[in-house]
Amino acid sequence: MRIHFTASPRPEAQAALRRLRHTYGEAGEANADVVVALGGDGHMLDALKGRMSEPKPVYGMHRGTVGFLLNEFKEENLPERLARAESVRLRPLVMRARTVGGEAHERRAINEVSLLRQTAQTARLRILIDGAERMSELSCDGAMVATPAGSTAYNLSAHGPILPIGARLLALTPISAFRPRRWRGALLPQTARVRFEIQEPTRRPVSASADSAEVRDVESVEVHEDGDVSLTMLFDPGHALDERVLREQFSV
Repeated sequence: MRIHFTASPRPEAQAALRRLRHTYGEAGEANADVVVALGGDGHMLDALKGRMSEPKPVYGMHRGTVGFLLNEFKEENLPERLARAESVRLRPLVMRARTVGGEAHERRAINEVSLLRQTAQTARLRILIDGAERMSELSCDGAMVATPAGSTAYNLSAHGPILPIGARLLALTPISAFRPRRWRGALLPQTARVRFEIQEPTRRPVSASADSAEVRDVESVEVHEDGDVSLTMLFDPGHALDERVLREQFSV
């Protein structure tokens, strides 16, 4: 199995990169059968996004901080681990944001697309689903659309629902909703197209982020699943992403 290694800038990830390349060689990205990513969840997301145009399976090993999307780091028997690994397929979100200056930006997200207020002023958002207005005004710190893979990340911290990996759903979750105070969000079909329109975008500026890629001073943001792209993550048997998500639902 031909392997291409990639690593975050963290010293422990770079040290592991040197040792693994010395042990197993380096096929180069173009010739590789699989990509091994060393770092934290952020680097794993970057490695997956790098496979958008030419999908190759990505096997992550934890050399970072959280590591929810990663396997345990071990240098031994890597080809055997890759041969036994179980695959999980993910579809990214497309974020199309337009700024108050009229600039259009398109980004991809694997975990979530989030909107956040930029100042002390509360954000005021109008929400449309598939072209129909569902909420005329949400006063909040922000809101997000999360995939099943991202439902245990920022979405969970904002008290959004945990979605099984195989669920054909997206989570629409408010962040510190002020009005309507009791609204906790919605579960949407994966085919849903969500549009946020920012009310008073100059007086109440809002930024939009596709995972870590931020666009500031937006006036509207559209989000939908990219049905043309399928990304593959690899996990050791018994530690696949669906099992981790299930365990997260019962953690106290």
